[in-house]
Amino acid sequence: MKKILIVFIAHVLCFNASAQQNNTFDDETSNEEYDFEYSNTIDSLLSAFYLQNVDTVDYFNEDEYMPEAELHDSVYINRLSKIASVVHLTYNDIVRRFIIVYTQKYRNNTEKILSLADYYFPVFEEILHSYDLPLELKTMSVIESALNPTAVSKMKATGIWQFMFRTAKYYGLNITSFVDERCDPVAACHAAAKYMSTMYKIFGDWTLVIASYNCGEGNVKKAIRRAGGKTDFWSIYPYLPRETRGYIPMFIGATYALTYYKEHGLKKAPPIMPVAVDTFMINRMLHFEQISKVTGISVETVRQLNPQYRRDIIPGKEKPYTLILPHTYTNSFIDNENKIYAYNDSAYFNPKVLAAPANYSAPSGGKQIVHIVKKGETVGGIAQKYRIRTADLKYWNNIGSNNLIRAGQKLVIYRKG
Repeated sequence: MKKILIVFIAHVLCFNASAQQNNTFDDETSNEEYDFEYSNTIDSLLSAFYLQNVDTVDYFNEDEYMPEAELHDSVYINRLSKIASVVHLTYNDIVRRFIIVYTQKYRNNTEKILSLADYYFPVFEEILHSYDLPLELKTMSVIESALNPTAVSKMKATGIWQFMFRTAKYYGLNITSFVDERCDPVAACHAAAKYMSTMYKIFGDWTLVIASYNCGEGNVKKAIRRAGGKTDFWSIYPYLPRETRGYIPMFIGATYALTYYKEHGLKKAPPIMPVAVDTFMINRMLHFEQISKVTGISVETVRQLNPQYRRDIIPGKEKPYTLILPHTYTNSFIDNENKIYAYNDSAYFNPKVLAAPANYSAPSGGKQIVHIVKKGETVGGIAQKYRIRTADLKYWNNIGSNNLIRAGQKLVIYRKG
């Protein structure tokens, strides 16, 4: 039974291997078989948070899993029917599996997602509304990255909305030595909305739009042709790439869990993001440490709210960029703005310093951890697990630009606290 359970979990996880090809929108995406081996680098609700502290598949030991009382299918069907959604929320055995995954198997981390949603969902809803798109599409960000703005897949899809480099550029996201707007939840959501608007004009069906976000317009059209011209998701289901087949069921399962979490005894985790924030437009070079030294806010908090800046620097002199701070620091920033810009600016913006690679030293007072690389792990996935920046991990361990690591390799990691 234990082996069966592990195989089932691996099968469920493979459904969201979307990050491996996600948002390439490439007509040449193949239906090749994927390695279903357990990996904590799949970007999904099942990994970015749920597998952060998992070292082996023994985590899935059925003896440690205490399911709640089984609910009859009619309960799920009735609850789904009460959710007002323009995206058709079908119920079947596949959807049931994902409902159970979200509401039972990974309860603690589902609660973290619920807490993060309080911060990110209102932002996404406002953007989706401005494009006249269904607000329910916000749930796609949970499937894509577990609301992790710095999530990086094996194929280098990046951010909450998981964009590949070329696709990001095509949809207007700015990527430079200082900025990666794929990690900007607001900018990336605008790009995702543009894509989905275009896809709806082509398909006229929201489930197909969501599917195309995963595997691309070309693969959905190919599946429609193979299905004899049928244009509903479940008719073309057998002809879609393997990872895309699970995308809609996962979307429905997550939608259910986010709506009926209380009925399953789930509670939101304590607030992870600030309750209220303010946005400033920065038109000069500004380093996060300048803000921290003068206002007292931690650099980690500034990074958390501004994940798009790759070097802790806002390159405001090239064009205005946003800075988001907790509302509690608004007056401090306004009252000391000139002092902040002037603080040690000659050192932070020395040409030699700016020309150096975006590497960072170990945090003062940081605790040293040794991580042994396991088969299938990536630099980005390990950084996510320990909630550190990829650039830091690479710097501490002399990892090159190819991000090459091997199973059994020991990596040094520094964490505060």
